Amino acid sequence: MIAQKEYSQKVQARIRAERMAVDIIACVHELFYDRSVEIVMFRNTLIDCKASEILELHQYAKEVVGKTINVDDTLEMLSTLKKTAIENAKLDIGRLTFEWANTEQGAEEFIVNQLSSFFGSSKTEARDVVLFGFGRIGRLLARELIAQEGSGRQLRLRAIAVRSIDAQSLHKRASLLKIDSVHGTFPGTVTVDEKKLALIVNGRPIYFIPTPDPTKADYTAYGIDNALLIDNSGAFRDDVALSKHLQGKGVSKVLLTAPGKGIKNVVHGVNQLMVDPDEDNIISAASCTTNAISPILKVINDTFGIERGHLETIHAYTNDQNLVDNMHKKYRRGRAAALNMVITETGAGKAVDKCIPGLGEKLTSSAIRVPVPNGSLAILNLQLVQTTNLEEVNEVFQAAALNGPLIEQIHYNTSNELVSSDIVGNPCPSIYDVNATKLSSDGQSLTLYIWYDNEYGYSRQVLRLAKYFARVRRQVYY
Repeated sequence: MIAQKEYSQKVQARIRAERMAVDIIACVHELFYDRSVEIVMFRNTLIDCKASEILELHQYAKEVVGKTINVDDTLEMLSTLKKTAIENAKLDIGRLTFEWANTEQGAEEFIVNQLSSFFGSSKTEARDVVLFGFGRIGRLLARELIAQEGSGRQLRLRAIAVRSIDAQSLHKRASLLKIDSVHGTFPGTVTVDEKKLALIVNGRPIYFIPTPDPTKADYTAYGIDNALLIDNSGAFRDDVALSKHLQGKGVSKVLLTAPGKGIKNVVHGVNQLMVDPDEDNIISAASCTTNAISPILKVINDTFGIERGHLETIHAYTNDQNLVDNMHKKYRRGRAAALNMVITETGAGKAVDKCIPGLGEKLTSSAIRVPVPNGSLAILNLQLVQTTNLEEVNEVFQAAALNGPLIEQIHYNTSNELVSSDIVGNPCPSIYDVNATKLSSDGQSLTLYIWYDNEYGYSRQVLRLAKYFARVRRQVYY
């Protein structure tokens, strides 16, 4: 009887918690669609979450973040936020709730004290976006742009420029957007308008525009003006080539999703302040590997100093390689990608210098492509200036992942079971593997294992930079 009573009590407690989680979801979506307020919990978005996922994030806060948060407190905080005039913001409800629980204040008093600068903020205007290219990164950017649009005050995907388009290829592109072997099914509606050569995604028309020559493109004919063009085609890599986009009609800024020559290479969270959105018209989001290692290297360099180091990337194969052995302009990359580990080169080590001046010359780098379709690993072997210990290194990264300017860039992972498939879909460009970190007995030779989703994690970084570049980034409380 005692066991049965205990079981019933636990079931009822779980049901009560799930009901509160459902109410939390309702608050999250009301704030998002009515007032462009995005709610996250320790960096994890709550948009489109299930009740079980909401409860799991509360458990995550206790086990990983070390902060106990009650579901009913989260709900009260969100219900109070709904009564305020806050608009166009990104708020970490986990941090807010934890800090409030440690005061004697009521929820409304606490919000007024902590978020007073968020009240009465001016609304941002939507900014049109054109994607130039529709490959792996382009399609993920399309998914995320659609998902984050909310009430329409953010970046707004209006068109996709491709070399050519017809009704048959449009249907194929619709399928590629809707289903993905790595990232799963897109949780929205996608229909084809053959007459207008457009996809209707969640009720919004997105035009496919044939653009063999960017200098002759006229996006204004589609009602698009002052647009941010995100070039993910791989066709243009320097300032001269990318400036062609500005010679057409309707584009005012260009963001390249690859390392660029003659332009600023930017890793958001590390050196985005070097960009002046009023003066700069063409910038680069660097590479996925540069985005993975730069936040980590910045933390280490700022804290301990780096005397020298070597970077080895264990990278998923890409579309640049051959599926079966065949001719290729580069040696080894012509060998079957899904069957071989392939030694190749990477410029990520030197590229770091563009984000953290003076550090790139201290690093050497090489790469190995391996037979997985997504999910990569950077191994950093660093000789430190200052002596340290393993506990201190972990504490430094835990602090960086939970507070400060790199909270969106670094994920502090404590799992003993972490493998490449586990990090697919992680929004952070750098995933710090706590249990893999090694330090020599002299306290100066440090080896770090940094995972990254080279597709999705990088795409999220591109969008963070795009919002900063286009001046549509929400006020943030992390």
